[in-house]
Amino acid sequence: MSGVYDFTAKSLAGEDVPLKRFEGQVLLIVNTASACGFTPQYKGLEALHQELSQRGFSVLGFPCNQFGNQEPGDAKQIEQFCTSNYAITFPMFAKIDVNGSGAHPLYEYLKREKSGLLGSSIKWNFTKFLVDRAGTVAARHAPTAKPEGLIKEIEALL
Repeated sequence: MSGVYDFTAKSLAGEDVPLKRFEGQVLLIVNTASACGFTPQYKGLEALHQELSQRGFSVLGFPCNQFGNQEPGDAKQIEQFCTSNYAITFPMFAKIDVNGSGAHPLYEYLKREKSGLLGSSIKWNFTKFLVDRAGTVAARHAPTAKPEGLIKEIEALL
């Protein structure tokens, strides 16, 4: 695989979505959870998506239940939570694993490209990967990094 756009992921509706669909865009790929201390970051992620999507930017959300059982719901419950609590309009994908033998291939790639404090492992929910228009991982940000704090870095790639 040569970049993010070479992968496919399932949507919350269960459809295969080739990430090639986002080719040429700047992406912020985030593993999310509905019952996490960082869950309010959905608000900032949606604000970034709303503000910058017309310029070729998208947030991609990947729910994950590997950290403290903080995403126990099924796809319908996740969609309902995101819509009713945060009015999420950016693409949300089916729940995945980001660590371990069952990790989604996209996350294996992201972790290989940019390791973090724990080496290649994802530390917690809301770890953020910034991807440039060529599909290359430009940066990795810890769960504590607030979405609004990334705007200058995102704009530099737009």
